[in-house]
Amino acid sequence: MSLTSFLGNNADVRTRFKQEFHKPIFRVKKELLAPPLTKRYTTVGTAFDYLLRFYVKYLNPNAIDKEYVAESALTQLEYNPSLYATGEKIVSQAKERLAEFLQTGEMTDELIESALSLAYLDPIYRANQGHAYIGTPIDEKDIEDVRKLISIVNPALFKANTLCMLNPTFGIASMLVGGADADIVIDDTIIDIKTSKKLELKLKDFRQVIGYYVLHQIGGLGDLQPKPAIKKVAIYFSRYAHLHTLDLQGIISEDTFPDFMLWFKDRAKQEYGQINRLRRG
Repeated sequence: MSLTSFLGNNADVRTRFKQEFHKPIFRVKKELLAPPLTKRYTTVGTAFDYLLRFYVKYLNPNAIDKEYVAESALTQLEYNPSLYATGEKIVSQAKERLAEFLQTGEMTDELIESALSLAYLDPIYRANQGHAYIGTPIDEKDIEDVRKLISIVNPALFKANTLCMLNPTFGIASMLVGGADADIVIDDTIIDIKTSKKLELKLKDFRQVIGYYVLHQIGGLGDLQPKPAIKKVAIYFSRYAHLHTLDLQGIISEDTFPDFMLWFKDRAKQEYGQINRLRRG
């Protein structure tokens, strides 16, 4: 239950997005700077999401953040005291190591290890699966992989002038689609992180970042008032150290977008309304 599922599971939604938003041609050619070292692509990708947000927090001490997704997963482990204790230790240790990093700026193997351990907790919250991997010993190759990814980040890409948000939700609009959170917001840009070995703008990824903009237009960002202006969406291709930015002015039609938003809200309520009513009950 998420924006990803809403887009991925409903052909009519994908068709409506395709009619409303035309994906720009992607002509970027870059060198692969950080080839994957293992086949644990999802875990490494999620770990890098955490580590990049840690780094962005270091670059922007006033960044607005919220609890880790991994921390939210703990409530789903309460039925098993042993798993809960392991998960709680992972989260508390990660917070301690992050606090040290924010003071020193030293990217230790221990902090990277914590990011990988947090990554094993995420699927429990997002998909109620992966319990067997909690506390899995961390492979040195994964630490090496994530370290390479963070080492090639250009800090100038993530230094905010006015606004920095980490893992923000979209107010009431997040619940509209059963849950949604972006990776990073820098000033007027919503950024999604992709740790893929291919440099390509997939249609599903384009729909995803446009979906974030739609949710922002409906519900804003977190609890911020007034609603911050978002003028761009972007994808950071971490294995290429490339931030690909899309100017929304060339994608959003002022003539048709209001009707699209009305349709989107109605369609999401049709899909998730019953679930949300049960949650409120």
